[in-house]
Amino acid sequence: MAYDIIVVGNGPAGLSAAVQAKARGKKVLVVGGAPSDIQLAKAGLVRNYLGMPDLSGAEMMERFRSHAREMGAELRTGRVLGVMPLGEFFLVSIGSEVEEAGAVVLATGVSYGAKLPGEEQFLGRGVSYCATCDGMLYRNKDIVVVGRSAQAPEEANYLQKIGCRVTYVSNGPRPAELSGEIPYRTAARLEVVGGQTVTALKADGEEIPCAGLFLLRAAASPVDLVPGLAADGPYVQVDRNMATSIPGLFAAGDCVGQPLQISKAVGEGMIAGHRASEYVDQHKKG
Repeated sequence: MAYDIIVVGNGPAGLSAAVQAKARGKKVLVVGGAPSDIQLAKAGLVRNYLGMPDLSGAEMMERFRSHAREMGAELRTGRVLGVMPLGEFFLVSIGSEVEEAGAVVLATGVSYGAKLPGEEQFLGRGVSYCATCDGMLYRNKDIVVVGRSAQAPEEANYLQKIGCRVTYVSNGPRPAELSGEIPYRTAARLEVVGGQTVTALKADGEEIPCAGLFLLRAAASPVDLVPGLAADGPYVQVDRNMATSIPGLFAAGDCVGQPLQISKAVGEGMIAGHRASEYVDQHKKG
């Protein structure tokens, strides 16, 4: 087994789960997006976290990350595309790589932004969430990158370098990291259109022709990541042990419901890390 526990999400809940699992001697991988994408990192001042008043969100996140690193957790920047339960273990798809774990903790936070019209219909037929995985399929073709994360400009630059003809669309100012050779469009209303496959992105009513569309968000819905995962509305359904409907899969933090607070996330992450460690121990003994 490559890892005892893989934690999906590198916010307060995920890092708390990792620290707890490392305290119990487990080999832990934490996978998440760019630290700047985490909601807490964007807070100017946090005044209500016990024992750590008047820190900026970025300072608090760096303390959490440093603690997890010092405990020996492996922190990896990446995009988790799927979590596959296979009875005695899990396969976790991270970009173009696959890792194996005895248990998984979901700490993905809240997925900000509803799915685009047409997104689900064309998923796998022109819509992709991973530039590294699918970019080579679109060499010498027109594609659109919808940037909703700090990593999106870098991924758009990568797609251009491998030969894709990229147009970048976002609802904010042009990112400084985006290559000057990539056309940029600002749009608030987006829709995926096509026939058998994607043919265009409709941006504020105007169609941008493309063969592929890369939707690069800061967070994905955990229900979309795990087949058969039970949900409670927009949130993952868990019990008091932070266990989901799938054995060996735990969840914590904003993805399991309100209140969306740091203290709640850290506490739930601790429970999830503890119970995931117990699950791995019991599985090994069995």
